[in-house]
Amino acid sequence: MVSRPDARTLIETVLDGGSWTSWDAPPADPAEPGSSYAEELAAARVKSGYDEAVVTGEGLLGGRRVAVVACEFSFMAGSIGLAAAERMVSAIERATRERLPLLAAPASGGTRMQEGALAFVQMIKITVAVQAHRTAGLPFLVYLRHPTTGGVFASWGSLGHVTAAEPGALIGFVGPRVFESLHGYPFPEHVQVAENLHEHGLIDAVVAADDARDAAIGALSVLADDGTRVVAGPAPQEDLRPVEAWEAITRSRRDDRPGVRTLLKLAATDVTPLSGSGAGENEPSLLLALARFGSAPAVVLGQDRRRQRANAPLGPAGLRVARRGMRLAADLGLPLVTVIDTAGAALSKSAEEGGLSGEIARSLAELVTLDAPTVCLLLGEGAGGAALALLPADRVLCAQHAWLSPLPPEGASAILYRSVDFAPEIAQAQRIRATDLRHDGIVDRVVPEVPDAAYEQRAFCERVGRALEYEIAGLLRQPPADRLTARLSRYRHLGG
Repeated sequence: MVSRPDARTLIETVLDGGSWTSWDAPPADPAEPGSSYAEELAAARVKSGYDEAVVTGEGLLGGRRVAVVACEFSFMAGSIGLAAAERMVSAIERATRERLPLLAAPASGGTRMQEGALAFVQMIKITVAVQAHRTAGLPFLVYLRHPTTGGVFASWGSLGHVTAAEPGALIGFVGPRVFESLHGYPFPEHVQVAENLHEHGLIDAVVAADDARDAAIGALSVLADDGTRVVAGPAPQEDLRPVEAWEAITRSRRDDRPGVRTLLKLAATDVTPLSGSGAGENEPSLLLALARFGSAPAVVLGQDRRRQRANAPLGPAGLRVARRGMRLAADLGLPLVTVIDTAGAALSKSAEEGGLSGEIARSLAELVTLDAPTVCLLLGEGAGGAALALLPADRVLCAQHAWLSPLPPEGASAILYRSVDFAPEIAQAQRIRATDLRHDGIVDRVVPEVPDAAYEQRAFCERVGRALEYEIAGLLRQPPADRLTARLSRYRHLGG
């Protein structure tokens, strides 16, 4: 049976023991004395043991000071009226002033119907407070509990940098009872369920209350890292064996070559996978995660070549997931690492109608102007617009057998000679190898493979991890304005 703790029990479960301090003052009573609403409030206080539908305060999470706002469903279905909204907004504003990460745990039917339109518009001021907190560069984590519906889910419940939910939790815009009353038939089953939302890229994880503490600690270890403790070792060494272009391409396509998921497994810590665009789209061929390479925190966007082969090439939805990662890095000032490993974008009716070209353009525009440190890693295949969309970073690393080309060499051969037979010669002529890319200023550093990443997966991934840490550390030492100016100048003069 799923454990569904009340607000106080959840707080005790998640925070360090004995660290909780309430910020709550007695709420102003919005009900006329002697009214039926006043009687409802009095009964709810006695029955639930809470004075309102929201509790707020602070505590320690893994030794880190955090602010918390949590709903209590047993108090009038967790509904938000004037008093609850004012308590929430005061707490969020205090968290912003004191620069604390904010953990929110809604469980609510939405607006308190007894207070009508004035209660309804309280969602606006809560949203404004949350947005101000986010604009201040502070992490906002949301844990959706059973049930979360209505205006709460349609406002601050959907604004988390990272969002998880209780297993089996009912989560949706319209409550099923309301829907059935209005339409005369029940809402489809299994739609407004946490697991379905996760599958559709609306939330990042489904996590039991007992595991929420570790999940939050892991996420904040990256999200709340200001980069001041990032220390890298000496500059990575390059000792490269000459390799022909076609040999590099052949090696990059090996099934046993490590991809982005292997890289995170072997070279990163504090890995928190994120799911989807947050707007109802998910694409398994594009990985989005929080991670740490050595001492360096990062948002990671990675093309998963294996999943592209098993499912489908990278499409518009994948690039919208990527842009979510870019915005997350910009919001919190976190380094962004993009990993290119793709045989090319989707070539299909659905990709065209889904706006693939526009998404590539928007990804390019957003990445090249991003107000965050950026490192691109060419890990393997780098074909076409799907690769270009994640390329324009402050620093570009390239595995020794990775490559970058406008098309797979077979495609270029078909264009020039109406045959794929000249692909090896085309690859050599187009200067797509790692060493050629470095010579032409597209790549800054080549990571050796000794002799091939497939034969030394752990050693290679650890070598890449150290190189990423080194580059991130160097970028964090630069003033942001200088960093952006240098990036724009680089791409303005590339090839000129």
